[in-house]
Amino acid sequence: MELFNALMAGFATAVTPINLLWALLGCALGTAVGVLPGIGPAVAVAMLLPITGKVEITASMIFFSGIYYGAMYGGSTTSILLNTPGETASMVTAMEGNKMAKSGRAGAALATAAIGSFVAGTIATVVVTLFAPAVADFAVKLGPPEYFMLMVLAFTTVSAVLGQSSLRGMTALFLGLALGCVGMDQISGAARYTAGRMELLDGIDIVLVAVGLFAVAEVLYAALYEGKVEDSQNKLTRVHMSARDWKRSWPAWIRGTIIGTPFGCVPAGGTEIPTFLSYAMEKKLAKGENKNEFGKQGAIEGVAGPEAANNATVTAALIPLLTLGIPTSNTTAVLLGAFQNYGINPGPQLFTSSAALVWALIASLYIGNIMLLVLNLPMVGIWVKLLRVPRPQLYAGILIFATVGAYGMRQSTFDLFLLYGIGMLGVLMRRFDFPTAPVVVGMILGPLAEAQMRNAVAIGEGSFSIFLQRPMSLTLIVIVLAVLILPRALKHWAERRMAHHAATPTV
Repeated sequence: MELFNALMAGFATAVTPINLLWALLGCALGTAVGVLPGIGPAVAVAMLLPITGKVEITASMIFFSGIYYGAMYGGSTTSILLNTPGETASMVTAMEGNKMAKSGRAGAALATAAIGSFVAGTIATVVVTLFAPAVADFAVKLGPPEYFMLMVLAFTTVSAVLGQSSLRGMTALFLGLALGCVGMDQISGAARYTAGRMELLDGIDIVLVAVGLFAVAEVLYAALYEGKVEDSQNKLTRVHMSARDWKRSWPAWIRGTIIGTPFGCVPAGGTEIPTFLSYAMEKKLAKGENKNEFGKQGAIEGVAGPEAANNATVTAALIPLLTLGIPTSNTTAVLLGAFQNYGINPGPQLFTSSAALVWALIASLYIGNIMLLVLNLPMVGIWVKLLRVPRPQLYAGILIFATVGAYGMRQSTFDLFLLYGIGMLGVLMRRFDFPTAPVVVGMILGPLAEAQMRNAVAIGEGSFSIFLQRPMSLTLIVIVLAVLILPRALKHWAERRMAHHAATPTV
């Protein structure tokens, strides 16, 4: 009953005219930016982050949740029609969705993506409502050793899971940790790594890093390395599904939601695994004529399942973000930066210290889901027109928007040099396939992890054995080692087995 009352109080805040307007604006802007080719939700949130500097906190968080949802929805449109996913989570949608579009079924593909996202997002929001407070209550009982090891687990999983190489992921993480150390030491007050610049005494602003690594780097990389992009698009059929499409889609939506939600709840990072798992399951379960459509004319299950898994994962990812302060993706890392920009530190105390804000945010997720369904189905023709914006003008607009937003925060020329320096770093990282999420996660969580480690060692009277003496902390150490060692051990074992079979003569 207490949970229901808190949620109703959240709805009372979220349905005020001004907050509804911010939710609608966030959903519309997020969808519009998400539809644009090559731009994912992380870029959308990062690009729009500076413009809410003077907006009231609750309205700002509702606005960002709208952008977060909207950009995820919008990404499916460009993936299906242009085969240009804005992020890795949309790659699976593009595989079957674009083939459906080429065979004249773009409308059915867009409809199943939108409705599947609504179903999965709503179910996952119910999970957030029911379980986030329980996770927060449990997290309150954790001490500095457990928190430090939780952050180490987040560092490890985000670095090891994202990107092709664990070494590159770890390198990106340590770069982020180094950036997080810039500024004044939290305890001694000594200046660290400032190179004598007064502007760096307060550290590097997370907004600059987010906008530089995502928005600016995206534009510069496109200008330097991507050739002329063919601006062709598939003819858009009426956005509707036949009775047969509904029959094939709804089981895929449910399966995708069941696969995606647990992946979002645990601080393990990434939407790639659940979307690929969902696609593999749909392909495995398909029979007869439906199975033959995969990879040829395009199977509607191959769009419905992964889209549901994707949206369930990103919605459930709010649980570790709000209750533990741990981001599990590029977008949640940027959202964490948005929270901290307002002086709000997500964690177990958030549900008591800022209960009204949290419940208004959760209530706005339900409202945003309905708004996005209304925006996506009848208005998809308008969003498709955005695909006709030429790439040079599109990227120039993003660059101007990012520059004005970054300068507007402190009116500092030094910030602009820093922004473009970080942007060039992002270009190099893309060029050599270094993941960018570990940089943001390392920068945000690095100072927090340092403080927790110092507190833990102080509790252990100067001994690091405190991490081995507490059961929860020791369990987390074992999990971290498993994440680092098990995949390599299994890969090595598989290679040896294959080599053994190759060397064994056949009779």
